Amino acid sequence: MVETFHIAAQYLATVAISFLDKKEDDSHTNLGWKDGSLYTHLLNDHSCTLSLDYKTFSLILKNDDGYREQLFLNGKTHFQIITWIRGTTLQAKLNKLYEYKLDYELPYKKLNSDEKLSKPLDEEIDQFIKKRNFAQQAIETTLENLNIDAKVRVWPHHFDSGAFFMATDEIGIGLGMAIPDSMIDDFYFYVSGYKEHESIILSESTSLDQGKYYSEGWKGFALPVSDTNLEQAIDFLTLAIYQYVKK
Repeated sequence: MVETFHIAAQYLATVAISFLDKKEDDSHTNLGWKDGSLYTHLLNDHSCTLSLDYKTFSLILKNDDGYREQLFLNGKTHFQIITWIRGTTLQAKLNKLYEYKLDYELPYKKLNSDEKLSKPLDEEIDQFIKKRNFAQQAIETTLENLNIDAKVRVWPHHFDSGAFFMATDEIGIGLGMAIPDSMIDDFYFYVSGYKEHESIILSESTSLDQGKYYSEGWKGFALPVSDTNLEQAIDFLTLAIYQYVKK
């Protein structure tokens, strides 16, 4: 189910790559999350956006001029989806030709033109929406409590809900919720620290009441989402951030 939505989100990412000026940190490709949908940054002066609605498993292209088109993805081939995006973006008066072209690799096999997407079960979709909402609330509340002005965005490459801010003039902090991977077979909250674009390495004995510090490969704190409530998530994120700030 996660893989299906991760793949579907790449249609939004490739639209951003096609129509927005590239930013060094690739933030032009990151996505907002609201009301069960992912959505791109504004694509032109007419406030045009492309969104991925989880509940209906559909793409929606719309702008402030009243233009709105929707494509239900279940049973659609990769080629059909690309063709639809190309046609609707032209009708919405975007001034470039859409191309499905990623500048990063995904951990899945590449889609063939005739490969079809299948809508996950409604129960799975509901659970995924709840996790995204939970992550959004936990991260936003943590940032607000610390008086930090940073946006929570979904990054299409790793498909995490995340935020980044400078805690000091030298120390940057990344925090968010990652999807299951080879490190943890569960959705998990994470916090990591950086100095001059390099991971900050803490003592291997560093520990919190919740979660675990990882020192090999990726370096940072992680806490599985399962059986974690909102208060616990906020405490974990806050205390993990403090480990880097006090250092």
